Amino acid sequence: MLEDNYAVAVPFYDLWHGDGHVPLVRELLPPLLEGVRRSVIEIGAGTGLITELIARETPAEIYAVEPSLGMRSVLVSRLSSDPGLLRRVTVLPYGALDVEVDEPVEAVVMISVLQSFPAEERAELWRVLARQLEPGGRLVFNWRERALPAPGGLEVMDSYQVGRHAYEIAGQVLEVAGESVTSHFVYRIRQRGVALSEDEMVVTNHWPARERLASELEAAGFVPDAAPEGMEVWQRAK
Repeated sequence: MLEDNYAVAVPFYDLWHGDGHVPLVRELLPPLLEGVRRSVIEIGAGTGLITELIARETPAEIYAVEPSLGMRSVLVSRLSSDPGLLRRVTVLPYGALDVEVDEPVEAVVMISVLQSFPAEERAELWRVLARQLEPGGRLVFNWRERALPAPGGLEVMDSYQVGRHAYEIAGQVLEVAGESVTSHFVYRIRQRGVALSEDEMVVTNHWPARERLASELEAAGFVPDAAPEGMEVWQRAK
């Protein structure tokens, strides 16, 4: 069984991401899926925020890949409220490097997931995804080149009111090495300023320069396509 490294973040996930990158993705992603009708793989489906969007914008069958048990639990609960989604979405309980579906799909969507893969795994990731795509199929993901942050102290990043409780997220950068950034997050639930619960997570994300990313994708048989700022579209070579 896979270790669920993201379990402590699950209660905060929709609050934070629904207030973060998700609104922009809801705006930018639909035109990039135009014409997709048969099948889509979503890598790192999380709690299903983007799964719902893909389902609204396409009639396609969706393979939602999510290794975290906690995230999958919320995802399946979200699907259960819509019988149509239950019939169309297959939840795959493993990581991106293990994806294997019955026939090549038209598109692979990967939102705020790429940074989870170090350089030595990205080469394998591109090969796996290329195998799952039909010739000319689209790989769509969000990406923005950014300056690497500097290590610093723990700071509150956001707080959300849920009934009488405040769901607070704090974070700090611990170490920067090359393209890799190791961060420490603290997830607190407070009532009248008193912490009722506090959980911690340390995660390392990877932010390669775009030139390196492009070189890796081209080596795996992808060619670039037009995309708005903040998104990337690459086609599997025909």
